[in-house]
Amino acid sequence: MTIVDFDEARRERANVLTLVDPPRFMVAGETGSRLLAGPGAPHGRESWADHRERLGELDLTDVDSTELRAIIRESGLLGRGGGGFPTATKFDVAAESPGTPLIVVNASEGEPASRKDQTLMELRPHLVLDGAQVAAAAVEANDIIIYTHASHETANAALRAALEERGPQRVRVRVVDAPETYIAGETSAVVSYLDGRGAIPSRGVIPAARVGVGQRPTIVNNAETISHLALIARRGAEWFREAGAPEAPGSSLVTLAGAVQEPGLVVEIVGPTTVGDVLRTYGGVTSVPRAILLGGYEGTWMPGEIAWKMPVERHRLSKLGASLGCGLVAVLDENVCGLAQTARLVKWLASQSAGQCGPCIFGLPTLSEGLDLLVAGKSRKGDLRRLRELATSVRGRGACGHPTGVVTLIDSALDTFAAELKSHLRGEVCSVPTKARDFPLPDPVDA
Repeated sequence: MTIVDFDEARRERANVLTLVDPPRFMVAGETGSRLLAGPGAPHGRESWADHRERLGELDLTDVDSTELRAIIRESGLLGRGGGGFPTATKFDVAAESPGTPLIVVNASEGEPASRKDQTLMELRPHLVLDGAQVAAAAVEANDIIIYTHASHETANAALRAALEERGPQRVRVRVVDAPETYIAGETSAVVSYLDGRGAIPSRGVIPAARVGVGQRPTIVNNAETISHLALIARRGAEWFREAGAPEAPGSSLVTLAGAVQEPGLVVEIVGPTTVGDVLRTYGGVTSVPRAILLGGYEGTWMPGEIAWKMPVERHRLSKLGASLGCGLVAVLDENVCGLAQTARLVKWLASQSAGQCGPCIFGLPTLSEGLDLLVAGKSRKGDLRRLRELATSVRGRGACGHPTGVVTLIDSALDTFAAELKSHLRGEVCSVPTKARDFPLPDPVDA
């Protein structure tokens, strides 16, 4: 099925990868990029006219939904969030379920240091909106919701300007402001909030794609995943699979954070590369750092010499016991204690509980207090043993994955920062970093 007649001239303008040895990663506006192709970041939001000139029209009027889902399935697109779930499977479930499906573009991006979805909204809002329309066409949905945080002012302004430029759409688009909490972007919390019950996550056995908002099949994907659909519909599955790996095709966005040259810079990974290559090229990191946090604030701390050589590829990382998660790659400052930084993050994460289960209400604050005592040099080996035992008892429990995510961060910190751990157990004191722009946290934690 050909949705768009994409001739060679348009391919050139769109910076499609036609090089024999294409670049492996790039930032907004650089030749070889896909999601970030188009004008460079300093030029701001791409207009509706420029977007159509660069990519061509996207006419979905007579598209067969079954054929469109087949193209998405053939592309192998995986969700660009923590789970990496096959996008086509969600679509198939929704299409086969009773009721008219609903599309939710999850642009809330609750990870404080992550900027990939916001960058797409700020610079390429029409790509996000095109992708949402493709998703709607694939399951014959009649409603699209953009779920975003009001605090993302620049991204939201770009989105609303883009909607005004486009005028009436094939499928109606609504913008909903999400609660300003870390857990509000989890799929079950999104469905719960849109259903009027508050952003309460759960471990529901029935997927949202089968029964979601208002008992309707609800497809929830982040802005990055949705944006890929706009390109797949234009260029096909084969083109999409030219980037990435066979098990995880297509490009991926990562946000650089921590002790890097430009915290918040978003890099698009197109070909095989390593964490070290990306940090050296765009992070200004000239030597292997002491430690790197992969996957977000509920991700995994790793010694720098190990993380530096790791592939920036979801499938291979999972085999190595790590996860790209939300796409955050954060470098620890050489002058900051890793345990102190972890204690600071855990204190904030403990405050983000939905307040619905014991592991969150009691377990996370107790873990936070234990880390604070450790950093203050007031813990001994018995206290450390109890801290580890509590972390083990919290892992895998609770009404959602939040407690387990916090424990993953803690356990990896205790293993990675073994030298600091020994000094703290000897009674040495370490101050917790505050106002740390490298690992930003919302107020009032950094107040």
